[in-house]
Amino acid sequence: MAEQMDLQRLRSLIEGVCITLYQRYGHEDLPALCERLGLPSPPPKDQATKHERLTASLGACPDDRLPHVAQAVLDSEPLIAPQQMELQDVVWLGGDYVEIPGRTRRELAKELDLSDHLKYPDRFLTLLGSLWDLGEDEFNVWGPHRGTLRSDIQRHVIRFPDDWSTEDLFEQLRAFEAPHPRFGRFLEGLASSEVLPDEQAQRRFVDLADRHLQPVGAQLRQEGETDGYPQFHLRKLGRGTARRPRNLIFATQGKPDIRFTSALDNDIEIAEQADKILVYNHPVGKNGLLWSDLLCWWQESRSIADTETASRTLYDRMQASLPRESAGQKNLFWLYHNLYKGQLPDVPALLPEIWVHWDPKTIRERGERAMQNLRMDFLMLLPGNRRVVLEVDGMQHYTRDGGAVPDSAKYAATMAGDRDLKFRGYEVFRFGHDELRDRERARHVLTDFFRTLLGRTPDSSP
Repeated sequence: MAEQMDLQRLRSLIEGVCITLYQRYGHEDLPALCERLGLPSPPPKDQATKHERLTASLGACPDDRLPHVAQAVLDSEPLIAPQQMELQDVVWLGGDYVEIPGRTRRELAKELDLSDHLKYPDRFLTLLGSLWDLGEDEFNVWGPHRGTLRSDIQRHVIRFPDDWSTEDLFEQLRAFEAPHPRFGRFLEGLASSEVLPDEQAQRRFVDLADRHLQPVGAQLRQEGETDGYPQFHLRKLGRGTARRPRNLIFATQGKPDIRFTSALDNDIEIAEQADKILVYNHPVGKNGLLWSDLLCWWQESRSIADTETASRTLYDRMQASLPRESAGQKNLFWLYHNLYKGQLPDVPALLPEIWVHWDPKTIRERGERAMQNLRMDFLMLLPGNRRVVLEVDGMQHYTRDGGAVPDSAKYAATMAGDRDLKFRGYEVFRFGHDELRDRERARHVLTDFFRTLLGRTPDSSP
């Protein structure tokens, strides 16, 4: 999100910077300085003092140019830490940022072990100094060393790491109450190769951070590389929905015959062929629906005591619902469970053949008012109430007569259904069947996709 920038506050802060600048530069330097900062040309030097010239230049600067001037100041002029932080906060709050609640920050700090970061103490301190006011080293010749936050961190975090916990450090930095953009940049810095030049250590931190970020709709997402190392940026996840599912009808082997046993309470019953349909009716929490949640439901509903047996039979039952003719769907289902085999209890469940809409009448009976895309290939319920639909598109999505004739109306209906889902808060991702038909090619496609979607590195990458 972004707030409306406080331009009055921004102008006042830049005026404060001008006091520093006129002391730093001579009369002859001011025209080049103003040009570099994007300010209008100052009055001639024979008409005013340096301070008056800079103040007049700033006064002639329109409001819509102030953010550019402020950024130029931050990029090119050394400032004392409090001055720099105030200016940064106003500028950053006027741009896009992700909100990270105080509770999430504190829970992350409690679990965060900084051992990896402390292998590179100079890099770590450089990051802290770029975002927080660590003070300046001071020595009182008439008494003992008075200390600064920097020296305290060097002693209690770097030299004697057992002195302060990560939570203590965050308290000293005032990170728990810092503006959202500053804390977000702090997380990005902790994940960066400039601070942590070790990809495995980077990913360990990101995996930990994302476990706390995803329930509040955020993620450290890999976006490119820098010098061969992954580069992570804090991003909002999909918008999600305020509602949580009541009934999940999935792994169906035909259209369910549903009736309400209590219309007031939205209680449903499968009237016929209940063995051909699975209905998950447990509450879905803030972490979404994990494989471990689905497995507990399966064990309880089927009275299976042995976890290994339950896991195998649940997988087999869901796999049996996949269309025989769709190698792409089968590869997606198999590869997801193969890629995250060692992490399966902690990853979202992949629900096949999921009923997103349901209508007791057929499309032919309903006509133009019929809902499209009643059943989708896969659904995942992620933290932050995100609902992610995965579709593997074969020729039947855009042709008729067994693929012999292109059908633009059929394709248009599919796209209309997608738009409806997105307006309802779903995220829809479509794969072409040819992408997934070959298992090895599918492995490359899905490894990158699920790593980005989940913010979680697979057990092994191709």
